[in-house]
This record gives sequence, structure tokens and C-alpha cells, in this order.
Amino acid sequence: MTSTNPIYSKSEVYKVLEQVRDPEIPVLSISDMGIIRDVLIDEKKINVEIMPTYSGCPAMDTIAADIENTLHVNGYADVHVETVLTPAWSSDFISDEGRLKLREFGIAPPQKNAKRGSLFHKEAVTCPQCGSGHTELVSQFGSTACKALYKCEDCLEPFDYFKCV
Repeated sequence: MTSTNPIYSKSEVYKVLEQVRDPEIPVLSISDMGIIRDVLIDEKKINVEIMPTYSGCPAMDTIAADIENTLHVNGYADVHVETVLTPAWSSDFISDEGRLKLREFGIAPPQKNAKRGSLFHKEAVTCPQCGSGHTELVSQFGSTACKALYKCEDCLEPFDYFKCV
């Protein structure tokens, strides 16, 4: 849907940005992921600040292009996307709705306020398929670098766990 007279308010721009999907986890929007740092509006210029989920995230260029395209399609002509590195993104920024969407998609979401910096997750990771806490780390790296591969010992299904960062 193209809008010829967009409303220049933060809340309206955020609504439009909910349409932008995470290219690596398309069940989530970039809003669900919590990577939008801020939206700044100066007259009719939109500046969107985004944070990478981890240093070197290969999806950031795609996300920036998708943001620009989505805002242009919705009538915002002057759009700039800036990647900011501080404060660093944290998996705590994933919305509650985003965590639910991850689980429903078969990815175990990170626990809020879980200990970060450890190479291996020490707490039990709950299987998103059957809800069991009887799981085992198979590989520190899953389908993307921000996920680890686990296996449920009860239902025997493999699943990704979104790492705490």
C-alpha cells in the first residue's frame, strides 16, 4: 500500500517498520527483534538507527535496504538508515511477542536476563516442540551464527536456540 501523504510521527514510522522482516528469521519483524534503536524525524527527513544483533551480522545491509524501501513505498521520500554500535544489542531487546513467535516457529528463545558471555549455555534450554527441559547441546552453531543447535532427549527433535548476547 502506497501512501502519498505519510504522517511524520515516530509512532506512524514505527508502525510502518513493523512490516520489515528479519531476513534470517522471517517470522520476526525488526521491531520484534528489537534492533531499531531510534527513529528521528527532522521536518520530512526520516533517520532510522539500527543495531546489529552481533558484530559482523551479514543481514544489516539487507535490513537497511528493506527499511528504506518500505518507508519509500509508504510515501516517505527522504530516508536515511544508520547502524549504531552503542549501546550493544542484547537478546533482552527481543519483544515478548517476538519470543512467542520464535517458540511457535520452532526456535527456543533466549531467556530474559540470562547470563551472557559464556560459550556454552549452562541453564536448561526448553524444547520449543514439546516443552521438555531435557535437552542437549549438539553444536554451538546452528542455522545461523546467532543460534546454537540442540536436541530434545524426550521428543528427539533437533532445534535451534537463539543465543543470549
